[in-house]
Amino acid sequence: MTAVSLPTRPAAVVAAARRASVAALLRLPEPVKRRLAGPPVRVDGLELDLDTQLVLRLRRLAREPVVEDLPIAHGRAVLRAQAALAGGDQPIGAVRPCRVADLPGRLYVPSGRLVQDGGDGDPLLVFFHGGGWLYGDLDSHDPLCRFLAERAGVRVLSVAYRLAPEHPFPAAYDDALAALEWVSANAGWLGADVRRIGVGGDSAGGNLAAAVAIEAARREIPLAFQLLVYPATDMTRGSASHRLFGQGFYLTTEFMDGVAAHYLPVEEQRTDPAASPLLADLPAGLAPAYVATAGFDPLRDEGEAYAAKLADAGVPVRVRRFDGLIHGFANWVALGASNTAAVAEVADALASGLAEADT
Repeated sequence: MTAVSLPTRPAAVVAAARRASVAALLRLPEPVKRRLAGPPVRVDGLELDLDTQLVLRLRRLAREPVVEDLPIAHGRAVLRAQAALAGGDQPIGAVRPCRVADLPGRLYVPSGRLVQDGGDGDPLLVFFHGGGWLYGDLDSHDPLCRFLAERAGVRVLSVAYRLAPEHPFPAAYDDALAALEWVSANAGWLGADVRRIGVGGDSAGGNLAAAVAIEAARREIPLAFQLLVYPATDMTRGSASHRLFGQGFYLTTEFMDGVAAHYLPVEEQRTDPAASPLLADLPAGLAPAYVATAGFDPLRDEGEAYAAKLADAGVPVRVRRFDGLIHGFANWVALGASNTAAVAEVADALASGLAEADT
């Protein structure tokens, strides 16, 4: 008898099927979801979002692999698959691959802006992905970049910087700064208005965006806005939120220990202002900022401390804590009403931040 091998379903099909299953559960009546998720989780005066709690429980029941326990290459693939599951297929006018200071890049052009109108160009966000400087790439943050571009009506240029441990600090920082300098010199080629260029990112990407914005002010590189989504700003990690939320809420202490050891292998590097913007002396001329944090995130306090530091330095800054959400909510744009609403609010802040730069 001849064995017949069954065709393997493409990863995208599997991800879509899993996403549909989870989405169906999240559409159940709230009392049903509460029974499935368990009793409310309350920490530090905050209550965990019900949909988030249910998804976290489903992940535990499914015994999804813990990234920090995997070889790095495997962990990168797992995080990419998780992002595809949570991000979904987001509409966008056009996506164009490009090179940015000799780095891989991807330009997202929102609908209605495919052809330049002869003006000075569109607002543009230079985006650096999260992933602890070890993980993440153009694909892992593709749904988020699509959503930001389309919702905000701005061009988004995602840049793939070098990752540790192959390229430890300051490689990622150097790449991010080089990318911003290149964008400033090539704004017209990108269809962008050099007066309305912003820099942004989530988590490790927010760290890079904040550090690059500081150096941009010192070098007088035009920069109109900072979009900092749960940014890592203090690699000494002494805040209360690290102790409160280091277990059970997606981003773990073990993960953070691992990425710090690979990205900043020399202990003294962790207090370098390019790695810990919270410890930097802030120059004059820093771009206005929007800082988003999550209530159940180990990075919550350092993100809010950095926002306070910006405000104390006279930098216009808006701070928004999404009380019931966890680290990584920006990648969950296709799962959970609260996550989608939060990312929409972040996109609206991006739109208004770059619009105000033109006034």
